[in-house]
Amino acid sequence: MASILNDEDWMRHALTLAQQAAEQGEVPVGALVVKGNELLSEGWNQPIMQSDPTAHAEIIAIRHAAQKLNNYRLLDTTLYVTIEPCSMCAGAIIHSRIARVVFGAPEPRAGAVGSALNLLQNEQFNHRTEVSSGILEQECAQILKDFFRLKRKMAKK
Repeated sequence: MASILNDEDWMRHALTLAQQAAEQGEVPVGALVVKGNELLSEGWNQPIMQSDPTAHAEIIAIRHAAQKLNNYRLLDTTLYVTIEPCSMCAGAIIHSRIARVVFGAPEPRAGAVGSALNLLQNEQFNHRTEVSSGILEQECAQILKDFFRLKRKMAKK
């Protein structure tokens, strides 16, 4: 019998994807889409590698999940992401009808799920998404801090 994974388990997987992004020189953000206890898709930041400003971890995971389900609506799914989604990603979450978003660290300057804005709970939209935050928050914040510390150190050399 397969074990049931919880939010922390899925977030640990998202952190491994964030690490993959960091190893490729991308800002370390990882995301995955889950339905029930099934991993539908995963993504990590790739805007530099793909020369695509929309190649955020969330967008990549959402695109792959939609392709796997052969449906642009991702009903009854959960998106796990290591950092709070931006407004672009929040728009994709709304349009794809993702039921729940779970994120690790807040993004005070550009977060669109409660920090700078709260698009997922906006009553003007016909879809609202359940949000859980702070899952493995310290680990999710640390991978970003370490990445940018290294970038600054390398820039000084």
